[in-house]
Amino acid sequence: MEQKDFITNYNFKFKKKYGQNFLIDENILNNIVNSVDIDSETLVIEIGCGAGALTKKLVLKTKKVVGYEIDKTLKPILDTISDAKIIFDDFLNRDINKDIENINYKKMFIVSNLPYYITTPIISKIINDKIDVNKIVIMVQKEVGDRLSAKVNSKDYGSLTVFINYYFKVKKLFFVSKNVFLPKPNVDSVVIMLEKKENKYDLINPNLFFKIVRDSFLHKRKTLKNNLKSYNFEIISNVLSEYGFNDNVRAEQIPMEVFIKIANSLSS
Repeated sequence: MEQKDFITNYNFKFKKKYGQNFLIDENILNNIVNSVDIDSETLVIEIGCGAGALTKKLVLKTKKVVGYEIDKTLKPILDTISDAKIIFDDFLNRDINKDIENINYKKMFIVSNLPYYITTPIISKIINDKIDVNKIVIMVQKEVGDRLSAKVNSKDYGSLTVFINYYFKVKKLFFVSKNVFLPKPNVDSVVIMLEKKENKYDLINPNLFFKIVRDSFLHKRKTLKNNLKSYNFEIISNVLSEYGFNDNVRAEQIPMEVFIKIANSLSS
C-alpha cells in the first residue's frame, strides 16, 4: 500500500506534535537504503517508521530490522511488515541495548528519517547509552546537517559540531527537497552519514570537555576569554599560545583537538 493510499484508507491525520512528514519519493528512499552496505548479518534500527515506506525497503536487505514508532495509530499498516520488529514506544524512553540483546548480528546501522524536533536528543541518546552503532544514516533538517558537518571558521561551526565530531566522522550524502514529503514541511533536508570513530582522542574528563565546549560557544560574538571567565584562563592561554592563537580568539576558530588539549590541561 502506498503512503497516500494509507492516509486515505485509514483516514490518517498527521500529528504536528510528532513532527510527521512522510517521505514519498521512491528514488530518495532507495538512495538512503543503498548508502550503506546492509546485508543479512546487519541489524538496522529505524527511528520513526511513519507509514513504513523506508521500513519496507530495509527488510528487503535484512530480516534484522527493529523500528520505533511513537504513534500507535500507525500500527495497522506497520503490522503488515512481517519481517520487522516494530516497537510502539518513544525511542528516547527505551533501553535500546535491552531491546536488541537477543539479536545476533555482525554490524549495526541506524537508518532513519528522523523527526526533526528531536534530532539532537536522539543522537545524544545513542552516544550516552553507548549504543555500539557502526554507521548512522539519517535525514535531518538542512540547517542541522550544515551544523553537524561544519568546518572550523564557518558560521555553522558550534558546540554541536564539536560534540558529534568527537564520536563520528560526518559526511553529507545528498540534498532532499521539501517537495518530496507529505505533508510538505517548511524546510529542506539533507541525508548525512555518521561513521563511528575507532580511534578517538583521549579525554581525562569527558564531562569537563563538553562543558568547556558548551561554555565556549555560549555567546558566539564574545571571545573565548570572555566566555570562559570561570576557568583558570592562564592554563587556557598557554594552550592557545601553543597552537598559535591569542586570547582574543573566538570559539568558532578553535579546532576540536585544541578544545581537548584545554580540557585535559585543566584536568591535570
